[in-house]
Amino acid sequence: MEKSGFHFAATPEKERIAKRMARSGLCSRREAEAWILAGRVSVNGALLDSPAFTVGPLDRILVDGKKLGGSEPTRLWRYYKPRGLVVSNQDEKGRQTIYDTLPDNLPRLVSVGRLDMDSEGLLLLTNDGALARHLELPQTGWLRKYRVRVHGRIEEARLEALQDGIEIDGFRYDSLLARLDSQMNSNAWLTISIREGKNREVRKVMEHLGWPVSRLIRLSYGPFMLGKLEAGAVAEVPTASLMDQLGLGRPIRKNIGPRLRLAKPRQDAPGQNRNRNAGPKRAGKNAANHRRKPPRQKT
Repeated sequence: MEKSGFHFAATPEKERIAKRMARSGLCSRREAEAWILAGRVSVNGALLDSPAFTVGPLDRILVDGKKLGGSEPTRLWRYYKPRGLVVSNQDEKGRQTIYDTLPDNLPRLVSVGRLDMDSEGLLLLTNDGALARHLELPQTGWLRKYRVRVHGRIEEARLEALQDGIEIDGFRYDSLLARLDSQMNSNAWLTISIREGKNREVRKVMEHLGWPVSRLIRLSYGPFMLGKLEAGAVAEVPTASLMDQLGLGRPIRKNIGPRLRLAKPRQDAPGQNRNRNAGPKRAGKNAANHRRKPPRQKT
């Protein structure tokens, strides 16, 4: 049965078996490679012993004796990442990851970019690796907006200078848009927007300016907003909204007639009663009740 929705990237004629398995939503590429080496995957009746194998759309792939399904439709979720969680499938230090806390009914997901362990807020999750890579590219042009609490007294002129970028220890950071929202005795709240999102960029720039970050919340990623999500909550982005933001139009809806658009009613002046069958009206005090009279016949 054909799945509804859309696919961000077209299915290639030939691709590596591990990538094909990952696109089906069954597992990650690394897991697929391990399953192949364990003798769990066959193609056209032949058991594979190496992941270095390409398949086409017509090849019959079995995993543990069951036919591999087609690739899953592209989907995207908004997730409020809490502080203290690592954005990784596995952590070498044994720390808790976001995947340890996500609901069990979600498919295998990859994150669009990352948030460091001490940061919180909006993290986009998708079942489509091609979409994740596309949204991470600086060429996509989407701003990442953050609410940032820093320690120290802010000099607004130094904030404005960040629009021209800044170089730290020989490493160049492109334009940052920073605004002072409120200043307390020893802390301040800022709104900072960036386009590239280099590793710990906001923290490194603020630290360099002498304003260490004590809290960082991502508010938005391009057109997708944190909104009223609470920490740990997940909400799927509607397919139509996702396609609109990607410039792909709306998905085709089957078994429905053409969508009718109703003209907006004209606004009458207060106190007027509109008669749909009335003829033309003249301007004037009694125009609403005036009708054109036929010419008088001469006798």
